[in-house]
Amino acid sequence: MNEALASTGQRKRENARNTSLFDFYGKPRFAKALPLSLQHLLAMIAGVITPPIIVAGTVGASIEEKLLLIQIAVLASGVCTVFHLYGVWKFGARLPAIFGVGFAYVPTLVAIGAQYGIEGILGAQLIGGITMVVVGYFIQYIRHLFPPVVAGTVVLVIGLSLYDIAIRYMAGGGNVDAPDFGDPINWIVAMVTLLTVLVAAQFGRGVIKLSAIIVGILVGYLLSLALGMVNFSNVASASWIARPRAMPFEMQFHAAAIASMVVICVINSVQTIGDLSATTVGGMNRELKTKELTGGLLGNGLTTTISAFFGALPTSTFSQNVGIVAMTKVISRYVLVIAGLFMILAGLSPKFGAIMTTIPYPVLGGATITVFGMITMTGIQLLIKDELSARNMTIVGLALALSLGIASVPASIDQFPSILKDLIGGAPIVVAAITAFTLNILLPNKSLSDEAAEREAIAKADTL
Repeated sequence: MNEALASTGQRKRENARNTSLFDFYGKPRFAKALPLSLQHLLAMIAGVITPPIIVAGTVGASIEEKLLLIQIAVLASGVCTVFHLYGVWKFGARLPAIFGVGFAYVPTLVAIGAQYGIEGILGAQLIGGITMVVVGYFIQYIRHLFPPVVAGTVVLVIGLSLYDIAIRYMAGGGNVDAPDFGDPINWIVAMVTLLTVLVAAQFGRGVIKLSAIIVGILVGYLLSLALGMVNFSNVASASWIARPRAMPFEMQFHAAAIASMVVICVINSVQTIGDLSATTVGGMNRELKTKELTGGLLGNGLTTTISAFFGALPTSTFSQNVGIVAMTKVISRYVLVIAGLFMILAGLSPKFGAIMTTIPYPVLGGATITVFGMITMTGIQLLIKDELSARNMTIVGLALALSLGIASVPASIDQFPSILKDLIGGAPIVVAAITAFTLNILLPNKSLSDEAAEREAIAKADTL
């Protein structure tokens, strides 16, 4: 009894002294954690505000409604991140991952919004979130259907599919028809930012090395200020405080919208599996536990469901932040909690959120392209954990060929039904996930030794 109490007391003292950045339960000094937290915040802020901006334009929202959608998206992302870091009962991943309003849903949201408005989106989202909870509950029974060859393929395609976003940002933003898109000035700012990140990451020491992305963003931002590329008009017009309210929009339920949303929510669950696997493999050097996977999917479904009542769009893991964790190996929950709290502050204060949006796209692109590369390499790292047999290479090769091929030639599916076209053409990860999952079930599971034995049998038969 006394030994048990002494052991418990010792663990508490060890936890109290744990200031490691590389331990999930580590609590480093605030001054040390702050720059690492800010780089997580800055890496994902554009991804959070872009979906509500696009959806607002699609549904013809007023200026007030557009600002509301942006504000609640930022707030929901902060709450969702903190929720997953600590968890409640069986809900929550309890991993060093950033969650928030996801970009992967955008094509489906646009398709639904164009026909049924924001009301149709939120109604379908409610059902989609419940579906994700169901998937999260049953994932413990079907976990074996997502081996490294499937999860690794999904992570690999996530990384590869993000490259065009980084390049668009580096060239000036998401609108290729903008007059300044591709302007050499944009590329100069992006490349200065990228070079700063590389120098800080490879030659820096201590916090500078771990905060390479935030160092690059700061240098790029100062250069942008000097070149007159920073626009503060949104900051001046934003209010200081705005609290969220329940049911700012009505919900409508349409069968076609619900079907599309349910499918993309299930597909996003596969992406969550990939992102969480990449987090544990790339940042923690271990496999993802079933409890963590179940909690992540259950929590994501719950937050997506609740978000619908406040006008926030569906939530997802943020792949760029997974890349940061894999690159820096900083997994301290305290670091990510600070980032989540800043997002909550930004969501409650539109003025604060508007300041975050003043960072020019070339700066964000130059800072995050290395992160996207790390996601790709984490996918490869997952793949080589499994045997690179002919079967597995067929699965990976076909998933890559079909997903990236269709993404490169979107006109190839123009004759498909609109719902199927929006689903398949919206994101390469959908095609990759379906292909890898299906082939993993259908193809006979032959190891390298099985294939070698088969070749020996064929050779022996030829000699007879």
